Amino acid sequence: MDNILNKLRVELERISDEKTRAISQSFFKEPIKALGIKGPVVHKVSKEWYKYLHSKTKAEIFDLCEQLWQSGYLEESFVACNWSYYLHKKYEPADFAVFEKWIRQYVDNWASCDTLCNHTMGEFVVRYPQYLAQLKSFADSGNRWVRRAAAVSLIVPARKGKFLPDILEIADILLLDRDDLVQKGYGWMLKAASQANQQAIFDFVMERKAIMPRTALRYAIEKMPDELKSRAMVR
Repeated sequence: MDNILNKLRVELERISDEKTRAISQSFFKEPIKALGIKGPVVHKVSKEWYKYLHSKTKAEIFDLCEQLWQSGYLEESFVACNWSYYLHKKYEPADFAVFEKWIRQYVDNWASCDTLCNHTMGEFVVRYPQYLAQLKSFADSGNRWVRRAAAVSLIVPARKGKFLPDILEIADILLLDRDDLVQKGYGWMLKAASQANQQAIFDFVMERKAIMPRTALRYAIEKMPDELKSRAMVR
């Protein structure tokens, strides 16, 4: 296990570069710890190295993911997110606690938050919707990334028309959040939901547009027809 991780890290260091590291930092307001590897390259490496884990149990792979998260490197968090998602057919209810721990303890930027939540957590709640109540509780957290996670975990299900009442409830809890990255997160969730439930999302926005932060509102209506956008933007 340690040998696999050590070799992976040698490979990540080999393909990293200073220019990409500087570009990566420009996408974040807060300082990040990055090696300097483009996202598509990290995803390719994730797939290539996952092949060496075919004999490992889910618990062993989750342990490797934990170690990757602990490094604090952006790219290693992406590998952890990808590996945990590759196991989605083996998810069990107890895995929610694992994913929640990663969000609360290790996520410290929007990219790691979205990569983990869009896929791993999103797929988990599709398989085990009884955990939506616990996901909704994230929206009351004092941690900005946990609050964002409450919304962005439902992006993929939202596009498919799933969980509309829960999506609207989370959006209401986060409605007046002052953090712009949380506003963007729940606005993105509403935008995704509008693809299958345009009228419901439009009605939600229209009823709250007087108090809804403009950042969230713009995200929410982005995919709507121009006529609806114009109506929503009028105070």
